[in-house]
Amino acid sequence: MSGTTEGVEIDLSAINGALEGDGGIAHGALLVAFSEAVMAGDEAAMAEKRRAVIESLGPAAFVDTCAVIGSFNVVDRIADAIGIPLDEVLEGMSQDVRDELDLARFTAAG
Repeated sequence: MSGTTEGVEIDLSAINGALEGDGGIAHGALLVAFSEAVMAGDEAAMAEKRRAVIESLGPAAFVDTCAVIGSFNVVDRIADAIGIPLDEVLEGMSQDVRDELDLARFTAAG
């Protein structure tokens, strides 16, 4: 949505690793690589990507990046854990993105 608002073409396939490059987001590949290292708990990769983010974006942006990763992680886990469904408006607005990212492959344990 922010890409549309800003008039920037964003290729979401970069998130799933189906595209090399930044996907239309400044430093997108680096941010995805850092996020993946954090979520995987890979200490060596986190250290490497941490240095790269700080060198490329600066310390303040590094802190912002960590805050976004942490926020999305915790909010998503809470919503999943208590079974919060998408409301109709958000479901409709996000359907194309969810399809493009094939998010249906992540089903809740039942």
